[in-house]
Formats: sequence, C-alpha cells, structure tokens
Amino acid sequence: MIYREAGQFKTSYAKDQAIFAIRQDRYWMLLVALVAFVVIPAFGTPYFLEIIMLNFLFFSIAAIGLNILTGYCGQISLGTGGFMAVGAVASYKMAIIFPELNILVIFLLSGLFAAAVGLVFGLPSLRIKGFYLAVATLAAQFFLDWLFLRVDWFTNSSTAIEGVPRDLFGIVITGPNATPVAKYYVALGFVVVFALVAKNLVRGHVGRAWMAIRDMDIAAEIIGIRPLRTKLLAFAISSFYCGVAGSLMLFLFYDSAEPDLFDVNLSFKVLFMVIIGGLGSILGSLMGAAFIVSVPVILANAPDLLGLPISSDFAKHLEFMIFGALIIFFLIVEPLGLARLWQIAKEKLRLWPFPY
Repeated sequence: MIYREAGQFKTSYAKDQAIFAIRQDRYWMLLVALVAFVVIPAFGTPYFLEIIMLNFLFFSIAAIGLNILTGYCGQISLGTGGFMAVGAVASYKMAIIFPELNILVIFLLSGLFAAAVGLVFGLPSLRIKGFYLAVATLAAQFFLDWLFLRVDWFTNSSTAIEGVPRDLFGIVITGPNATPVAKYYVALGFVVVFALVAKNLVRGHVGRAWMAIRDMDIAAEIIGIRPLRTKLLAFAISSFYCGVAGSLMLFLFYDSAEPDLFDVNLSFKVLFMVIIGGLGSILGSLMGAAFIVSVPVILANAPDLLGLPISSDFAKHLEFMIFGALIIFFLIVEPLGLARLWQIAKEKLRLWPFPY
C-alpha cells in the first residue's frame, strides 16, 4: 500500500506530464538529492569521493550520451572513447590558449567540439546501419587515437595533456589544490543538469523521432521524420555529452593523462554500462555506471574482508569474467537491464499485497 497513486488527482496537463508524477517518486528523489548533496560530501572519505563517486559521475554523463545514440536512436557506436578524448584535448587547449576563460565555459565548449566531430562521423549513418555502422564508429575511435598521439599540436609536443588549475567563485575546483568535495559538487551539478535535459529531450518530439528511427527508419521517413537530421542530431548530442565527460575526467580526476587513456577499451566500458543498466533508459545509464564502477572496488576489497588469499591479478580477471557473464545474462534474460528490473519491482509494489 506504500506505492499507490490512488487519490492523487492531476488537475492540469503539466502535472500529468511531470517526470515524477507520483508523490512517492518525488519523495524518493528528494531523499536521493539530500544524500547526494549533503550526506555524501559531509561524511564521505577522500577515497570514496575521488575514486568511486567522481568516476561514477563522469561515466554517468558518458553513458547517458551513448544511451541517447544507441538506446533511443538505435545507432550503434563504438567510438565513445574517441569523442571523450576530443573533449579532453579541446578543454586542455582552450585552458592554455584562453587562460581567463571561465572553466564552466571551457567544459561546455569542449562538448561542442566533440559534437562537431560526432556530426562528421555520423554522416555515414544515413547509408549504413547495424554492424557496419559499429565498424565505422570504431574506425573513428582508431583515427582519433592516432591523431592525438601523432600530431604534436594537440598535446603541445608533450606526452600528456594536463588539467590546468582553475577556480570558480573563488573556490579552486581543478588541479592538485582542489578539494575532493569541490570536485564532487562540480561533477554532480553537471550530472543533475545533463540528466534532466536528456530526460526532457527523450520525452518530447525529438525523443519520439529518435525512437521512431530506432524501431523502423523507413516507416519513420514515410510519416515525415527526416532520417539524416534526426540521426545527426543524436550523434551531435551524444558526442556533446561524451566530450563534456572526457573534459571533466581530465580536469577533475586525472589532472594529467596521456591521450591513449581514452582508447577503445573505454568505449567498450561505457557500452557495457548501457547494456547492463538498460538501453533506452536515463535511469539505466546511471545504474549501469554505478554497477561498473563499484564492482572493481568490491572485488579489490572483498577478499581481504573475507580473509581469502586472492591475488590482484586474479581479482582483475574475475572482474572481466563477471562483466562478461552479466552481459550475457542481461542479453538473454532481461535485455532492458537493471532499469527494467527496477520498473518490474515498482509494478509489483503497486499491486502488493493483492497481486492480480
């Protein structure tokens, strides 16, 4: 009886179309916001904030971007790491060339550079799809990796790109002097805003056009949806999200990183987040990112807590095996991932204790 909408009358279209239309969902989200903005910064250790939460937030933005392209528009992409590299390199160059430019503007402009690159590599999507499109985006990943490693202009003839120390409203948020709490709040703010924007996009006419292209592009074209514009828009927005995620990862987490950090393995990692979390779900992107980030930490610490003599190499291989088994499990048992399991649980609560 704790999750029922009976008696919650909606008197306007705005209330009927709200993201959280049920009162219980609004209370739940207020609780999550309280934990995220107050409890975690107040009681979280530096290790928890930097190693776990920052990684979760960066990958959440990247997973949402890939889910927009693959889950909602149906365009398979294996070039996520390359677009994240574009955002990281662009933010590094802008921070050096324009030292007075606001750091938030740098983050957003880096996403625009990544969106422009995504538009270029999204052009083949009008003629090819499925496996062939995946190979084309994989080629984009390899080309971008080669470009940033071989052309010295992007790295200023250095072996690594660096996050320049910057402050926001007098508080240092990037560089070695920035506190974990300051970095966490910046990343959390981006995740909240980007998740809300993505949720509203997929609920509107843009999202319906993406899903029509995903389900049957020929039928979508017949009813008046322009395939090229719709697909390119999905590529641009997805690349924008990935570019901002790469920029945040460089400035808030690594401080200094080689361009090959954003390699094809990173692209597959983000893809696993989307598959496990749930295709076509913003919440699934967050759940998948949380799962992929937390599993290595659990496997690294569980043997010591349980007193099991497991080497770090074996734990790393065990991590790969668990990821592979879970991907196979979700593809066979529940293709829509953790988000669908969460939805089923809420449906069960609506009927409890009188299932019918």
